[in-house]
Amino acid sequence: MNELPINVSRETLERLEHYADLLRKWNPRINLVAKSTLPELWTRHFVDSAQVYSLAPDGFGHWVDLGSGGGFPGLVCAIIGAEKNPDARFTLVESDSRKSVFLRTVARELSIQTEVICDRIERVDPLQADVLSARALADLDTLLGFAAQHLKESGVALLPKGVNWEKERLAAEASWFFNCEPTNSGTESGAVILKIGGISRV
Repeated sequence: MNELPINVSRETLERLEHYADLLRKWNPRINLVAKSTLPELWTRHFVDSAQVYSLAPDGFGHWVDLGSGGGFPGLVCAIIGAEKNPDARFTLVESDSRKSVFLRTVARELSIQTEVICDRIERVDPLQADVLSARALADLDTLLGFAAQHLKESGVALLPKGVNWEKERLAAEASWFFNCEPTNSGTESGAVILKIGGISRV
């Protein structure tokens, strides 16, 4: 098993392993992750999500994950957060009802306090997040619109992006003012996690 980019307890590791087992069990019916990624499930999805948590500010109050799908990075971050920041709230937004059932099932089986909202992101009342994440959901311009709706003015968005992230950033700058700090991904060459704040319309 690959090392996580953040030190966690044996209990947290066991929760993540249980989560992985549930995902393998459910995936043939719901397609939570691409079948081709299952042999590299730990690196491609769990380690990749944990590195997002490692960039979060200390002591955040409310983490919102948009388009949670199979729970990456949001549910992984909620499991780590249960140990590292037990007073924080985690909210996962997922419009697919079957994926929402999966997320609630994992949270219940692992005794993780997480709210799952089954609705479209733009229809959800502003969530006032301190930290907002979204993985493989939309281009940066669209994500900044979601962040403007759901992120506190003082909050940060943590957005994993692939090798074309600089093109996305340039395109988004036509519509948005924002601060952007890239951190190289430890799981994919050329990919980054963008730490974004100070979002406002041009």
